[in-house]
This record gives sequence, structure tokens and C-alpha cells, in this order.
Amino acid sequence: MNVPSRLAAIAASILLLVSAAVAGELRDYAPVKVAPHTWVIHGPLGDPSVANQGFMNNPAFVVTNDGVVVVDPGSSVQAGRMVLRQIRQLTDKPVTHVLNTHVHGDHWLGNQAIHDAYPRAKIMAHPEMIRVAHDSAAATWLDIMDRLTQGFTRDTRAIIPTIPLAENQRFTTGGIEFRIHAPEKAHSGTDIMIEVATESLLFLGDNVMNGRFGQMNDGTFAGNIAACDRALLLPAKIFVPGHGKTGGRENVSAYRNYLSSLFETVRREYDAGKKDYEMKETVKAAVAPYIGWEGFDLHFGRHISVAVLELEAM
Repeated sequence: MNVPSRLAAIAASILLLVSAAVAGELRDYAPVKVAPHTWVIHGPLGDPSVANQGFMNNPAFVVTNDGVVVVDPGSSVQAGRMVLRQIRQLTDKPVTHVLNTHVHGDHWLGNQAIHDAYPRAKIMAHPEMIRVAHDSAAATWLDIMDRLTQGFTRDTRAIIPTIPLAENQRFTTGGIEFRIHAPEKAHSGTDIMIEVATESLLFLGDNVMNGRFGQMNDGTFAGNIAACDRALLLPAKIFVPGHGKTGGRENVSAYRNYLSSLFETVRREYDAGKKDYEMKETVKAAVAPYIGWEGFDLHFGRHISVAVLELEAM
């Protein structure tokens, strides 16, 4: 490693130690190597809380010849620092890029830690994610995380991406090419999926979750199903969901099956003239295999309501 890179790594390590002394640290979660150059830190499945310190997504990083590309560094500056500690255990290369998959703050508020340690790192996202974050989403998510963790994440600042990523855009860094897929009106309306062809890998964001459910208020069932179909058409073999364990095509198929089973059952019940509360038991029977997933009781009824609103808008 050349001298400037070594000095930068030392400076970043010192900054992390100083930062940890100033604020509470997030407990460490070990990264799992899922491909030759890619590691994923699988967060807990629950919603942000005091118990999980607000950390519950799947930060990941790809180590290239020139540096590290981080995907979704987590929900707070503390989460981002934890991600950097794990990276430092594996390489002293600098972080060169940060990619945010969508606007929900549990995935990107960790940008602050990366920016503090590596201010030249390029922070990138869907242009609509950048717009919505500036509009109100950043402040909303800072408040959500602070409230649900009872102040643990309070030192976090919103470092909003500055570089937009377009549909089918490609960029290469350190010998590894990244290709962007931007499905419309999927999980949030601000989504990208990131294909790393040399790794046979696809970062799905929250277009797919494994063993967990989240909100659908910002997206559409039809668009999310289409995003799953698109993912399944790609040659990837390794699929990294926004939440839950990394796996193969079966993870995408399972989540798609939930979305389509719920949406089509709601459609039939809606066409039969039923209200959302009247169709609940029928829809629940249609998605029975998913009742044990984290967040089912919280989100299932809301998903029905969102599906009805989507049908009414068609």
C-alpha cells in the first residue's frame, strides 16, 4: 500500500476511536463473506428499538483493487462506525463509494460515519431518493430513529447522497463493475438494485426481504412484484436482501410469492365488493406460510389497506 493510502487509513482509524469515545457505540456484528470480494453484515430482523440500538438492515461492502464500495451503511452514525470497524478488520483500503438503495433511513443514515472518515467518498443514490431526502424524508427518519431508540442515534446527521444513479448506469472502480437497476414504483419509488456481475451478485434493497416484513406505504405491490421479476431474470446467483439472510433465487421467489398472493387475493375480494377489514381472514389464509415472519402481525393489515388503495387508484 502506498504512503498516502496508509496515512489515510491511520487517520480514519484515529477518527473512529475518537468518535466512539464521544458517543455510545453500536455493538459489533461480524460480516459474512458471501462472494470473493463481498461481505454482508446481517442485522437483526426487528424494527428499530432500544434493544437493537436502531440497527436492523444489511450493510454490505465490496473490496476492489482500489478501495471499498459500501452499500447501505445503516441507520445511524453509530451503525456506520460499526460498519467501518468491520471493514478495518479485513482491509486498510479507503472507502471510495457509498451506494444507498432507497430513501428509508434505516439504510442510509450511516452515511455520516463514512463521510466523516472518508470525505472524498462518492455517495450515490436514485435521483428521487436524493430529492425526497432533501424535501422531508431525512428529517422524518432522523426523528423516527431518535424516538424508537430513545435517543441512542441522536448524534446522527443526514448526509444525503450527491451523485444520482440512473437506470442501466454502469461504473467501474478498482476493476469491478457495478450496474444499476432502478425499478419504478417498487418498494419505495426511490429504489435501486445493484448488480455486481463479476460476483454473480445482486443487492436487492428492500425490494426483497427474507423472513421480515416492512412498510409498503411508499411503493406499490405491482411495482414491487415487477422488481422481483426483473431480479429473477438477471444472471445473479447470490441475492442480498435489504433485511434477512443472503441466499439464492429462492429468496426472491418467496418474497414475490407473498406480494402476489396478497395482492391478487385482495383484488378478488375487492372486486367482490368487500372492504379491507372484511377480507382480512381470506387474505391471511392465502399468505399463511408467511405468518411466522418478523413483523407480520404489525404490517399485514397495513399491507391489505395499501393494496386496496392501489387498486382504487388503477
